[in-house]
Amino acid sequence: MLAQFVLFDGFDPLDVIAPYEVFSAAGNFTDQVRVELVSAEGTREVPSGIPGVSLTAAAPLDPSRADLIVVPGAAGTLPAGTDDPAGGPSGATIPVLIGNSLTTELPGLLAKALATPGTTVATVCGGSLVLAMAGLIKGRNAMTHHQGVDLLARNGVTVVRARVVDDGDLVTAGGVTSGLDLALHLLDREIGPKIALAVEHLFAHERRGVVWRDQGAVPQPSPFDTAQGAAAGMSSSASASA
Repeated sequence: MLAQFVLFDGFDPLDVIAPYEVFSAAGNFTDQVRVELVSAEGTREVPSGIPGVSLTAAAPLDPSRADLIVVPGAAGTLPAGTDDPAGGPSGATIPVLIGNSLTTELPGLLAKALATPGTTVATVCGGSLVLAMAGLIKGRNAMTHHQGVDLLARNGVTVVRARVVDDGDLVTAGGVTSGLDLALHLLDREIGPKIALAVEHLFAHERRGVVWRDQGAVPQPSPFDTAQGAAAGMSSSASASA
């Protein structure tokens, strides 16, 4: 299994490093996993959104080779003096950083990945916004950082407020630290629970939350929710009377 981890200018380092290290550590226990840092442009030094932190893409993003492609979100601002392909200032906000990534070959490569049978695209934090803003996951179930859920929904995505959302060939996670849980879930799903548990023990980290899948019984409204709604209605009526 080849897992490629995408880098673009302004990426969030933890979004990449946490899941990358999970899959890299799996190599201590199995020969079934390989990892690569990649970019749409190929081999290059890629500046993150954290000043002074960059990573080197060792290969081009290649959906024809990868079994798993992990897309991070953005962080901070572009380093001073970095060219902004969108023509904006170096002090770019996260949505602008993500928008800049869409001016590269990245959206086309991710579209190809989503169309390739057997290839899974996973995202951490704002990585799902990269896909959503590119128009690639309309109607799909996904999650992002809690500050970006409105933007995700505005791009036609069904927001599921879970730490990890497994929608088949699209697996997404919430805020930055959820990259650990995303990677352990994928390791469990693709390689098996014994390897995933071995990595959990190595990292002294237990996965958090329930992984959401579109299966099983649908929760019905609870009496507590109904009672809360009635109480809110009574409160509004009392305020209006006053």
